[in-house]
Parts: sequence; structure tokens; C-alpha cells
Amino acid sequence: MVTKNILISASVIEKLCTKHRVERREIEQCFANRSGGYLQDTREDHQTTPPTLWFGARTNKGRLLKVVFIYIDGNIHIKSAFEPNAKEISIYERCGR
Repeated sequence: MVTKNILISASVIEKLCTKHRVERREIEQCFANRSGGYLQDTREDHQTTPPTLWFGARTNKGRLLKVVFIYIDGNIHIKSAFEPNAKEISIYERCGR
């Protein structure tokens, strides 16, 4: 998988490492292993232009992550990635597959 178009800012890398303990390679694996579509975050306080998208997928070691990103000019800008809660898993199972 080509991952050069996945961009992660320094501040997001810091948050991923310290708060969520997620590594870039895990995010790349989730994109490669994704079997469903992308969902748009429609919550009012999460509205962005372009829209914030997300999906759930497993890493190569089986860790389930919710990956949140914005797509701009052919690049994927990661906003966050973390282990989803039960409600997020349910939403993705119902609407993203």
C-alpha cells in the first residue's frame, strides 16, 4: 500500500503517542485492512470543510481502531486514531459495512 499520501502533523503524532498509544504503522495497516466505507462525522461540533471522515478497521495484530481524517487534494490528513467505544463500533457495523 502506498502510504505517502497519509499526512500527520507533529501535534497529532504527539496526541496519538501519548494519549492513544497509536503508531503511524497501525493507521497505515487500518487503511490497508479496511473492508467497509468511510462515514462522515455529522455532529455539529465536529463539522469541518472538507468533511471529517472516519472508519473502523483492525491492525495486522488485530487491534481495532477508529481512524478519523480529512481528505484534501489527494492527501489524507489524520486527525485522530483510537480504540472505538461500543457505540462507535455499533454505528460502523450498521452504517459503514
